[in-house]
Amino acid sequence: MPKVKTHSRAKKTFKISGTGKITFRKPTRGHLLTKKTNKRKRALRVTGQVHPSNLDFVRRLLRLR
Repeated sequence: MPKVKTHSRAKKTFKISGTGKITFRKPTRGHLLTKKTNKRKRALRVTGQVHPSNLDFVRRLLRLR
């Protein structure tokens, strides 16, 4: 039986916090920042947490089961 590989994009996108929550960097913060409001850019600085409805899917991508 071959080894099961982790999804390459998922391992670059998601990080596991010390308490076991799965976090990610919010998108649309890379470029074209002049048209975005300060409030919007400030909200994008905060790391996002994976929604509970998507946790099983992300765990399967990361092979955390």
